[in-house]
Amino acid sequence: MTESTITRTGAYRPRAISFLKVHEAAGWRLKFYGITVNGGPLRPELVTVGEALVPSVLPHPAVHNGGGDPHDSDRYGVGFVILHDAKDYAFALFDWWAGENEIHQRVYSALPTRLGAMRPHPTLAIGCVWELAVTDFERRAWLEHVLSRPGGPDIEGYLAARFQGEV
Repeated sequence: MTESTITRTGAYRPRAISFLKVHEAAGWRLKFYGITVNGGPLRPELVTVGEALVPSVLPHPAVHNGGGDPHDSDRYGVGFVILHDAKDYAFALFDWWAGENEIHQRVYSALPTRLGAMRPHPTLAIGCVWELAVTDFERRAWLEHVLSRPGGPDIEGYLAARFQGEV
């Protein structure tokens, strides 16, 4: 086995993660989060691009009973979007809940100066260490409010559970 060297661009620095809002579009209710490399507020243009992409990126209809087809899972019309103004790219991660306990995801990216050219990210990346903190929070919120409730799912409780902090 050969050993690989990890070339770092600098020491890890925490980044603030902000809950932005619940966005409703095309039958979806999505928690929007923002992350920036510089710690400042997320550029409104990135939020606008993320909102505009929802109808074309997420599957239709938002709420769907997959039936007996093993390749067609149920969807519940809820999820989250992570907008990350990173150093070299602007990212939009579109995540939604399906098949009871699965997160489905599409990652889009653009150069920071060309947000209008946002398109599917060219690698198989699923998220960076900062984005995955949001994903972990959302996983735990789904467990608490949907999967672990004896009285049944509480989608409103899930949507009200929001991450905010530094990671």
